[in-house]
Amino acid sequence: QVQLVESGGGLVQAGGSLRLSCAASGRTFRSYAMGWFRQAPGKEREFVIAISRGGSTNYADSVKGRFTISRDNAKNTVYLQMNSLKPEDTAVYYCAADYLGGQPDYAYAAANEYDYWGQGTQVTVSS
Repeated sequence: QVQLVESGGGLVQAGGSLRLSCAASGRTFRSYAMGWFRQAPGKEREFVIAISRGGSTNYADSVKGRFTISRDNAKNTVYLQMNSLKPEDTAVYYCAADYLGGQPDYAYAAANEYDYWGQGTQVTVSS
């Protein structure tokens, strides 16, 4: 069982940067692959980026070269560093945890693979 709390969202100008954090409860953080998804107004939830239990990353083409994910297992926290933000990045960003997900070196991109979800944090990018 894990509970997730996102933070760090806000309003930024296009080209700016923002770092989101996802704090997880529990003592088995390393047992979870962790992912970030987002949902823009009128759109379906989409995969953004994920990190495996072993630290390997998987990311959507739309954020390639701009977003990075990292995890600090000692702090039970996963981070999403977002650079060169674009207006189309505007969305509610959700942190998700996949218990024993994928492989040690692979995290799934499919939302239905994830077991636990945070409440989300709003990211708005102005032009």
